[in-house]
Amino acid sequence: MAWLTLSVQAEASHAEALSESLLAHGALSVDMLDADADTPDEQAIFGEPGEPTASVWQHNLINALFEPDADVESILRTCYAELGITRPAPHRIETLEENDWVRLTQSQFDPIRISDRLWIVPTWHEASDPAAINIALDPGLAFGTGSHPTTRLCLRWLDGNIKGGESVIDYGCGSGILAIAAMKLGAGSALGVDIDPQAVIASRDNAQANQAQADFYVPDNAPAGGQYDVVVANILTNPLRALAPLLAAYARTGGRIVLSGILADQADEVMRIYGQWFDFAPPVIEDGWCCLSGVKR
Repeated sequence: MAWLTLSVQAEASHAEALSESLLAHGALSVDMLDADADTPDEQAIFGEPGEPTASVWQHNLINALFEPDADVESILRTCYAELGITRPAPHRIETLEENDWVRLTQSQFDPIRISDRLWIVPTWHEASDPAAINIALDPGLAFGTGSHPTTRLCLRWLDGNIKGGESVIDYGCGSGILAIAAMKLGAGSALGVDIDPQAVIASRDNAQANQAQADFYVPDNAPAGGQYDVVVANILTNPLRALAPLLAAYARTGGRIVLSGILADQADEVMRIYGQWFDFAPPVIEDGWCCLSGVKR
């Protein structure tokens, strides 16, 4: 069986209303994405502690799924009319063929070689190098499978710099991959923090699956105070700006900070902000993304 998919752009003022209207007129499912994702205009809508939150992005891409006999063009016109939208946005309607979606999804995720001794291995694969440090991790609700350049950059930094016994905090831990990797590489302790409770649950499950003794919390429940040998934050530039004093306070004097989720042309700005506390090495760049590392004065 095939389905029809609709992709339509929507501004923040009516994105949620349009999504609800599409569902009311027969859409089987609707999701919203940031239309500016992976560009300098990418917007984080999940607030950090003390920061206001937004419910939708400024520029949204709505994706809706319909039965194969649905008149999607007519439905979209009806939704626009009900919402009083007189200037329809660009949209695309395509046919989505039947597939074995589980097998298709799994086929997109092979083991990822981070270094000679560190691999990320989905649970349905055999380890390519059984003698290596193999972290079992499947794609899920939380960011961080090793497939994105920012995650790989942070993992390579950990692989090259964890010598044994360090205390590590990963702020914005996502799947928990960085804290788990730190423990597998020899860190003495690792703490992960994320504002998304689902990410914290996923991180705990992933740590248990990998027999890694890392702890994970939402910010309000995380241990107060404390300083660490290594502070890692693989998020985005906007929250990194806001979190600079907090992340700097987590690092002990002589400790290291690792920042990623930063586009290459944003690196200088982030280093200027964090330069109040840290001396930085040159940025490491991959596919337009960079990783910054510094030592606290």
